[in-house]
Amino acid sequence: MNKIIQTNNLDASEDNLNKKAALLGVASLNKAPKNIDNAIINMIPEDVARKNKIAVFDVAENVMKVAMVDPQDITALNMLRFIAEKEKKELDIYLVYKEVLDNLLVFYTGPAEMIEAAVKSFAEDIKFDEGIDLTVKKKSNEQALREAPVAKLVEVIVSHAIEGHASDIHIEPMGKEYRVRFRVDGILHVSLTIPKEIGPVVISRIKILSNLKIDEKRKPQDGRFQLSHKGNPIDFRISTLPVIDGEKVVMRILDKDIGVNNIESMGLIGSALKNTQTSMQETYGMILMTGPTGSGKSTTLYAMLQALNDNERNIITLEDPIEYNIEGLNQSQINPEIGYTFASGLRTILRQDPNIIMVGEIRDGETAELAVHAALTGHLMFSTLHTNTAIGSISRMIDMGIEPFLLASSIRLVMAQRLVRRICEKCKTEFELSEYMRKLIMEEIKHISKDELTKYGVDLAKKIKFFKGKGCDACNGTGLKGRLAIFEVVQLTDGMKNIIIEKKGNEILMMDERNKAGFLTIRQDGILKVLRGETTIEEIERVTENNIMLEEVIC
Repeated sequence: MNKIIQTNNLDASEDNLNKKAALLGVASLNKAPKNIDNAIINMIPEDVARKNKIAVFDVAENVMKVAMVDPQDITALNMLRFIAEKEKKELDIYLVYKEVLDNLLVFYTGPAEMIEAAVKSFAEDIKFDEGIDLTVKKKSNEQALREAPVAKLVEVIVSHAIEGHASDIHIEPMGKEYRVRFRVDGILHVSLTIPKEIGPVVISRIKILSNLKIDEKRKPQDGRFQLSHKGNPIDFRISTLPVIDGEKVVMRILDKDIGVNNIESMGLIGSALKNTQTSMQETYGMILMTGPTGSGKSTTLYAMLQALNDNERNIITLEDPIEYNIEGLNQSQINPEIGYTFASGLRTILRQDPNIIMVGEIRDGETAELAVHAALTGHLMFSTLHTNTAIGSISRMIDMGIEPFLLASSIRLVMAQRLVRRICEKCKTEFELSEYMRKLIMEEIKHISKDELTKYGVDLAKKIKFFKGKGCDACNGTGLKGRLAIFEVVQLTDGMKNIIIEKKGNEILMMDERNKAGFLTIRQDGILKVLRGETTIEEIERVTENNIMLEEVIC
C-alpha cells in the first residue's frame, strides 16, 4: 500500500516546490515551456488532463515527461500508466503548482478556438453600425486598431500560419464573411473564416503595421513589416488588392531563421549539379533561372550567391523585394516610384566595381540589354525570367531585342525549376504501380545514360519500388509534407550557340541538341526523384505536362 506523504504545510514557492518534489521522489517543474508540439500535448486527451490535473510537456527518446499537481493521486497515476503502456513509453513525473499546469493546458487550445476567443473578445469591445463602418467604445478607430483585441486577432492568424509552415496568408472577402487561407507546400487551404464586420478592421490593422494608408481602398498598395514569433524575427511582405466585396490582402511570410540552403541540398543531382558548379566558377557570363512565380527561383539564386560569398568578391544584387538579408552581399531594393528601376539600378552598380551581379528579374528589353553587356564585360550575372522552359529563355531574350550573337557569347547556363511536395517520412509506404504506368515511366527515362542513373542512385536492373504517404497527423492526412525542387539544367554547347546565331534560337532545334547532349528535362529529373522515393508521380504531373496520367485515364 502506497504511503501518503503530508506536504501541505509547505508554502507555494519555488524552493518549497523542490522540497515537496524531493519528499515525493519526483522531479519538479517551475514554469511551463514556451512551446509544446501538438502531437505531444495530445498524447493525453484534454478532458482527461483537466480532470486529473496532468499534462505531457515533453517526450525524450522513450520517456514521456508528465506534469502533475498531485503525484499521489492513485486514479491519475493508473491513467498515466495505461497511456504510457499504450504509447510504449516510460513515465517521468514532474510536480507542478496549479498555475504552471494551467499554462500547460493552454496548449490544448487550437488555432480555431483561439480565433473564436479573439473574435468574441473583439465583439465585446466593438459595436457594429449598419454597413461596414465600425465605431469603437470610448476609443478612436486608429487607437483601437493598434490595441487588443484587433491586434490579438491578427497575432493569432499570423501565429497559426507560421506554426503551420505556411508561405502565404490570404485574407479575402467572400460574401457574408472573410475567408483566411494559408498556402502550405504550394497548395492553398482554407484555415478559418471571420465575420464580415470584423474583416475590414483586421485588414486595416495589417495596413497600419505595414505603414500603408488605411483610408485608401481604391488602388493596390504594397508594404512590409516585421514581427517576433517565439523570439524569432519574421518578415512579412504585404500586398492589398481592391475586389468586388472590399479588399483582399496577401501576406508573404519570410522566415529569416530558416536561412539559405546550399546548392547541394536544393535538389541538384548528378550532371546538373556539376554543370551548375562549373558555370558558377566562371569569371564572366550569364546564368538564367526560369520558372513561374513561387517556383523557388530566388531561393536557388540566393544559394548560389551564398556559395560565392567571400571577402575577395564584390557581390551586388538588385531585388524587388529583398526577401532574405545575407551578410556579405550588397543588396539594393528597387523603387520604380522614384525612377529606381532594374535598368537604372544596373547602370549604377556597374560603376560600383562588382564581380558578381544579381538582377531579380529581367522584365524589359533595356534591362536585358544591360545585363547581357555586363555579362560580356567581366561580370558574372545572375537573373530570372518568367518562361515555362529553360530553352524558352533564349527565344524570350531574342524577342526582347537582344542580338543572337550576343546571347550566344554571354549565356553560360539556363535553368528551369519547379517545386513538388515530398512524401511524408512518417507515413511513407511502398505500393505496387500498375504495369501500364510502370512502362510509361520507363519510356520517359530510357535514353538517360547509365552513369547519370548511377549518380541518382537508380538501378533499372533491379525492380523499381514506388512509394506514397498513407496520411497521418504529421502531414494532416495528405501523405505529403515539405517541398523538393526539380530542375532542368542546360549548359550551352557549341551546337546550341550555332543554333542561336543561325536559327535565332529555334526551340525545337535547341531541344534536339539538348537531348543529344544528354541534359535531363525537368520531367526526367522529377521521375528520377520519384524512383528515389522522394516524391510521387502525381506531383510531377501536377507541375509539368499532364500526359502520363492522361494516357492512364484514356486507357
